[in-house]
Formats: sequence, structure tokens, C-alpha cells
Amino acid sequence: MVATDDGAVPGGPLSGVRVVELAGIGPGPFAAMVLADLGADVVRVDRPGGTGGLRIDPDYDIANRNKRSVLLDLKSDDGRATVLELAGRADILIEGYRPGVAERLGVGPEACLARNPRLVYGRMTGWGQDGPLARTAGHDIGYIAVTGALGMIGAADGPPVAPANLLGDYAGGSLYLVIGVLAALQHARAGGPGQVVDAAIVDGTAHLSAVIHGMMAAGGWQDRRGANLLDGGCPFYGTYETSDGGYMAVGALEHKFYAEFTERLGIAGQAPPREDFDAWATLRSVIAARFKERTREEWTAVFDGSDACVAPVLSLREAPAHPHLAARATFTEHGGITQPAPAPRFSATPGAVRRGPARPGADAAEVARDWDVALPQDSTGSATGSAAEGAAETTAETATEENPS
Repeated sequence: MVATDDGAVPGGPLSGVRVVELAGIGPGPFAAMVLADLGADVVRVDRPGGTGGLRIDPDYDIANRNKRSVLLDLKSDDGRATVLELAGRADILIEGYRPGVAERLGVGPEACLARNPRLVYGRMTGWGQDGPLARTAGHDIGYIAVTGALGMIGAADGPPVAPANLLGDYAGGSLYLVIGVLAALQHARAGGPGQVVDAAIVDGTAHLSAVIHGMMAAGGWQDRRGANLLDGGCPFYGTYETSDGGYMAVGALEHKFYAEFTERLGIAGQAPPREDFDAWATLRSVIAARFKERTREEWTAVFDGSDACVAPVLSLREAPAHPHLAARATFTEHGGITQPAPAPRFSATPGAVRRGPARPGADAAEVARDWDVALPQDSTGSATGSAAEGAAETTAETATEENPS
């Protein structure tokens, strides 16, 4: 590869790393997308009939950007043999089936590591590979519920609020799988053996709450919603409605930032002392009443560029136009789709959106050439079979978002 004028080498820091993704839905594909964004050559093995998950036009399935796809029937001898060939040439393999399914298909860790002893075999599930619930169906909301994370989110006088599927699937699941497979890859490239990475959403989500558990043990966190410094219980760390129905987010925790917040909000002379916990309800009312006097746009202008730690609450469609995000190109457009750009950023090996979402089977010829494998004749073209057939075939195999039984 040729360096640019500033010394950066295009392709990303994982350029040259080969990844096989056995198609699934939810956190597995997102983890593979992260690796692809970082420059890895990700080949997604799609199945005739699809994954049985949420139906979306493949052209808009951003989780499959920067990848290539082949179609293989894992229940056929040819399909199984081809996956093992790909595994033999790969650094990492990712699967998201219910425990035991990959083994029954003949592409489990034992078979793949026998073909390639240095392979990192990443397993993405909700409950993990063992335990009483390992083989049962699940979704993000259930995984974060049993870890205590869901119970932390929401108003004190209301029910827990699910944060879409960001906390479990993607933070506790995908990103921990990425950390795991990259750590195992480093170990293998240092001369160690390949190994299996068991990435369970329940484990990752629980791990995310480590600091909160420490605070709770020290008496600095109450085990209930809306009663703590960072969960909406504090009047200067939360959201407030504006006169036009918008919202502003306030995070003025430090004293000097709080002083600037109250000054710009115009309540410095009438707000009760922030140290008076008994007056927090009054303080919240004063702040809320003041925010209701102006629109979100007006308050955004008031706090713009300040250290008051106040920001407008934007929608998904509004976010790309925020001046700071626009200046940093936090969002990018590719193939007519506005989407988050790869993250994090690297000075010498920047990542990029190199190609749009892979259509099932569209890249068979390229993969056969670049990976030097012989692919079955039915590995090209669009996914075949009806949606009903695809769902029937795969619901018994997917271990995370799709009900697997």
C-alpha cells in the first residue's frame, strides 16, 4: 500500500487480517462490521433463504458494509467443506448460533481449529456457552434485565426504560467480542495457539457496570432508579423540556461547571444550594421552569461554546448536522446512505467505508480468487428460497436476537 502525504496508510490497522463471519443477526454482524471498518477482509457466509431475522433490504443493512458475501448451504457437504477451507485461511471466525449448533453443522471449534490451529474462533451469544439458560431464546432486553443494568434506567416513579438494543447487543455483546478476538489474535500472532472466545451479552453487560458496583459497595450508589448522581436522581444531571417540546441535556457535575450553568440559565440568584439534598426537588423545579421559557434552539445558542456541560437532545436524523459532528465528519455518506463513520480514529492507518453493504452471494468470484478457494456453483447470486423457508431453517440456529427454538 502507498502512504499519503501525511504518512497515513489507507486500509485500516487490521489490513491483512482475514475474518470469516457465519451470517446471523444483531451483535455478531455488528462485531464483524467493526473489524471490517478497521480494515479486516471480512467474508460473510450467507445462507440460502437468509438468517430469519429482521427483514431489511440488503442495500441498507449497514452492519454488512465493508464486507464481501458468499452463499453456502451449511447443511450440505459442499457448504460445510467450503467453510472449513475458509477457516483454514482465516485469522478469525465469528458465529452467533445457539450452543451446539455449529458443532452439529460440522463447523464448530474442534473442526475449525483442527484445520487451522492458530484460528481465533469467536462465539457470540446472549447467555453464553454454558449455564441453565444457555440453550434458551433471548433478546437484548432480557439479557440486560438479569444483569441489573436495565433496572438502573428510567425515572424513579416509572418502569425501567429499554435503551433500544445498544446496551446489551452492541456494547455488552459486539464490542466485547471484538475485544476478545483481537486479544486472542495478538496471543496467536505472538506464537500462542488459537482459541475459542466465548462472548456472552450477559457477561459483557455485567462487566460494563463494574464501576457502579464499586460505588454501591462504598455506599455511594443506591440500588434503585432515579436516586443517584448519574441516573437522573441529581437535578443537574438530567434532561429538561423546552418551550417547543424539545429537550436539553444537563451534566454540570463539577462546581465550576455548575456555576457557569446556573449563570447562563439565569437562576444563579434564586437556585437553592446544590449541596442541600433536601432541596433537590425545588432545584429541579426551578431548572425545569426556566428551560420551559425558551426553545431548544434558543437554549442551544445560550450554552454554545461554554463549559456549562449542556447540549441539545437531537434525533437520529438531526445528529449528523450538529456543527461539531459535522466538523469531525463523525457521520459519512456512502451509496446515498448517511451513516456513522468508522471509529475510533488512527493517525497512521485510518479506517474508511470502502464498500456498501454486501449483497448475499454477490462476491463469490472475488472471494474465490483472493482466498484461493473453490466455491460450490450455487454460492453466487442473490439469496434464494422464500422468507418463510429461510426463517424455518435458521430459527433453530441463531443464538442471539432471533428466537432460536
